[in-house]
Amino acid sequence: MLKTETKKKVIDAAVYYFNTKGFDGTSVREIANKANVNVANISYYFENKNGLLEYLISNFFEGYLKVIESRFDELDKRSAKECLLLVVKDILLYQKSNRHLTRFVLRELTLDTLLIREIMTTYLAKERYYLKTIFEIGMKQKEFKKLAIPFIIIQLKGMLSMPYLHPQYLAEVLHVMPNEEYFTEQYYKEIERWVNAAVSEPFEKTVKTNNQIALSI
Repeated sequence: MLKTETKKKVIDAAVYYFNTKGFDGTSVREIANKANVNVANISYYFENKNGLLEYLISNFFEGYLKVIESRFDELDKRSAKECLLLVVKDILLYQKSNRHLTRFVLRELTLDTLLIREIMTTYLAKERYYLKTIFEIGMKQKEFKKLAIPFIIIQLKGMLSMPYLHPQYLAEVLHVMPNEEYFTEQYYKEIERWVNAAVSEPFEKTVKTNNQIALSI
């Protein structure tokens, strides 16, 4: 078995058990048995269970931030609103592609641990910077309403994370399946409506402002 295949089997097994039994309720031997590898393989790649946890969360956020960064870098050629909506769409697709890991990571973020504090001061601080900058530029360019940015970020992140924090509620109570592509497409449209209604300036006002800018040049 190739090293990359062994590592992936361990990761998949860990995500499965961490989701179903919790981190504390899962043993390294259980992960090794499900992955059909020797316990020594886990020590080789991750040192121990805590190292595996740190790898899973860090690896998730490295990919997550790349999604945001790629759109953030387009601010010089797209409007702030376009970039924001592309960020939303790409995050939804990233989470869908990694739905089991997304669910686990988002649940871990609700805990007050040293690892989570470190994650917040590194990865999530960067996320805050990117989103805050997009909103600030949008407000400056009169694309977005003058709103309290921290609260807008809270609302946005709440909508993005809800399907993965409460999948049973969606499935059993609301009868929608968050892992289906149709759900992702429709959910994006609903967040887009929220951006248009709650965040964006009315189209007429934006056009008027742009005309004023053009006349002043």
